[in-house]
Amino acid sequence: MTACVVGWAHSKFGKQDALTLEDLITGVAREALDHAGIGPDDVDEIVLGHFNAGFSAQDFTASLVLQADDRLRFKPATRVENACATGSAAVRQGIRAIDAKAARIVLVVGAEQMTTTPGPEVGRNLLRASYLPEDGDTPAGFAGVFGKIAAAYFQRHGDQSDALARIAAKNHRNGVENPYAQMRKDLGYEFCRTESDKNPFVAGPLKRTDCSLVSDGAAAIVLADTATALKMRRAVAFRANEHVQDFLPMSKRDILLFEGGEAAWSRAFESAGIALDDLSFVETHDCFTIAELIEYEAMGLAKRGQGASVALEGQTEKGGRLPVNPSGGLKAKGHPIGATGVSMHVLTSMQLTGEAGGIQVPGATLGGIFNMGGAAVANYVSIMERIK
Repeated sequence: MTACVVGWAHSKFGKQDALTLEDLITGVAREALDHAGIGPDDVDEIVLGHFNAGFSAQDFTASLVLQADDRLRFKPATRVENACATGSAAVRQGIRAIDAKAARIVLVVGAEQMTTTPGPEVGRNLLRASYLPEDGDTPAGFAGVFGKIAAAYFQRHGDQSDALARIAAKNHRNGVENPYAQMRKDLGYEFCRTESDKNPFVAGPLKRTDCSLVSDGAAAIVLADTATALKMRRAVAFRANEHVQDFLPMSKRDILLFEGGEAAWSRAFESAGIALDDLSFVETHDCFTIAELIEYEAMGLAKRGQGASVALEGQTEKGGRLPVNPSGGLKAKGHPIGATGVSMHVLTSMQLTGEAGGIQVPGATLGGIFNMGGAAVANYVSIMERIK
C-alpha cells in the first residue's frame, strides 16, 4: 500500500438541526486540510461517501465539497456509495487513486443527514440496502432484517441475549469518553439485558439497546502517498485495505456466517503479513449487536457459533484480549451512513497516533477496521499502522 492518512476531522454525531448536509461536508473538509497542514491547492482528487437513498433532497453531492473553499474548483470530485459501507468505499477509492499514481493527495469526506427524515421513512430508506424482492416487506425495516438474523442465530446456537447485552453495555460504556458520540451514557448491563418501556423489543430478539442510532454527522481524512506523507506532520499507513462483495439475496448464502467479512479479513491478514492477535484493537460494524457477535467469528476471534463466549468472557473489553469498538462503535457513536466508514478510519488513526483521549487503547500499534454494507454484502477491512 502506498497511501497514508496525514490529517483528519470528525463532527459530533447526533441530531444536528442547526446544520445542513452542506455544512457538515464543508466543515470537516476544511478542518481535515488544516489538520494535515495543507491547502486546497495541494489536493489532487476529492471523494465523497454519501448514501442518501432519500435522506436528502440534494442528490448530486460530490461538488458540495468544493463549497469548503473556492480553490477546490476544477478538482475531480466523485461521489461513491455502497450502502452502510459507503464511507469505506470512499476511502478505498482514494487509496486506489494514489496506488495508480493518478493522485498524490486525496481528500475523502463521508457524510449523512438522517434525523430530518420522519421515522417510518428512515426505515424504508435503510431497507433499500436489502434485497427488496425478498425483504422489501420486512416489518421494522432493516432492524427487522437483523431481527430475523438474530432469531435464526438463536435457533441454531441457543439464546444469546446475555451476550448481546454485554456487547451493548460495553459499547455504551466505551462511548462515554468519545466526544463525537451521539450517546455518551453508560447504560449498564442490566438495563441492556432487560425489556422495559425504555428498552422495548424492536424486532425479533433485538431490543432498542441492540440497535444503532439514526444520526447526522460527517468525517474526513486526507490521504497522501508514502513519500509525501513522510514529509508531513504525521503518517498512518495502510498495511492492508480489502474489499469483498457478496450476494445481495440472503437466500443465496448462509447469512449466519458473514462469509464476505471472513474473506475480507483473511485477505487483509495475508496482505499485511500479520495474524489477528497482532492487532491492538478493532473498530467493527455493530449496526446491531448480533452483527458484532457474528463478526467476532468472521474475524477469527471465536469459532463459528461461539462468538457469545468472547463477549461474556470480556475478551473484547478495553483491557481484554482484543478491544473491540473502544470508540463506542455505531451503537453509542451513531451511524450516519455515509460518514461511518470514514469515522472508523479517523478514530483508528487517532488511536495509532496517541490522540484518542479518553478512548485511547494504551500502546496501540496496529488497528483493524471492519465496515459492512447491507447484511455482510459489501465488506471492507483496513489494517493500519503509524509510520511517522
